[in-house]
Amino acid sequence: MASVADAVVPGQRLGHVQEYIPGAGTYAHQDFLYASVVGIKQITTDSGELPTMSVRRENTQSAVPEIDAIATCKVVRVNPRFAAVNIMVVDGKPCTDDFQGIIRVQDVRATEKDKVKIYNSFRPGDIVRAQVISLGDARSYYLSTAANELGVIFGTSVAGGSLVPISWQEMQCTKTKAIEPRKCAKPM
Repeated sequence: MASVADAVVPGQRLGHVQEYIPGAGTYAHQDFLYASVVGIKQITTDSGELPTMSVRRENTQSAVPEIDAIATCKVVRVNPRFAAVNIMVVDGKPCTDDFQGIIRVQDVRATEKDKVKIYNSFRPGDIVRAQVISLGDARSYYLSTAANELGVIFGTSVAGGSLVPISWQEMQCTKTKAIEPRKCAKPM
């Protein structure tokens, strides 16, 4: 297990070229060894030779939304036709890259699609659990909340208090007890 002391950044001096052979992720400059990438320094020894100093990168890749994946998103803006969201988590894995999504008015719920009003379903700042239904256009994934377990999982009221679901289409402010319309997710 590597310690925090073994973590290095580019340009960090690692040792002297008379003590180590430069390996992957390092370079020699004026008799010193330096890190060329962010990672963990490693020293490997071969019999009869100087030890080799290298830097191993961490292999953390971002989760990428796929069709039928469950995504946790934050609503950034709403208009009468759709809610724009930033996808933060896909199937329980955090996204290190930025992915945008759209929840269209016809994808909010499975029944009575013509009666759906986006502003009564989502507000900016809401955290939503949604399903990826299409890769969409070049800018956004298309998401749906048309299942009982999909919808708003956390929200903040107009007064600034947390919202608690009281039905599938209403949430109540913990501060003022005011009721606000939302498309609530069934607790899992």
